[in-house]
Amino acid sequence: QVQLVESGGGSVQAGGSLRLSCTASGRAFSTYFMSWFRQAPGKEREFVAAISWSGRSTYYADSVKGRFTISRDNAKNTVYLQMNNLKPEDTAVYSCAAGPDSAGSKYYQSTWVYNYWGQGTQVTVSS
Repeated sequence: QVQLVESGGGSVQAGGSLRLSCTASGRAFSTYFMSWFRQAPGKEREFVAAISWSGRSTYYADSVKGRFTISRDNAKNTVYLQMNNLKPEDTAVYSCAAGPDSAGSKYYQSTWVYNYWGQGTQVTVSS
């Protein structure tokens, strides 16, 4: 069993930055493929970024490429999402998710890959 807790959300103006953290409790965090998803009001959940268990492979949605950076520290059981040059359309609840690395590396944009989800943290970007 893995429990995920996100933190670091908040309200910023367009062009600002935030860093989200997702800390896991439980065993074997370092073996999991980790991702960030987001869901805006009235919209479906969408993939944002993903990282392999080793951290060597990362993946991004086109909408955040070049602005967001995903990273992980397996010693701290934590995955991060550095978000720069934020835009109003980035406003959403951001959730982290954990799943098996073998499936995640192929189907990382699909929610069914992930066994564990955090509760989410709100990010609000004003213009």
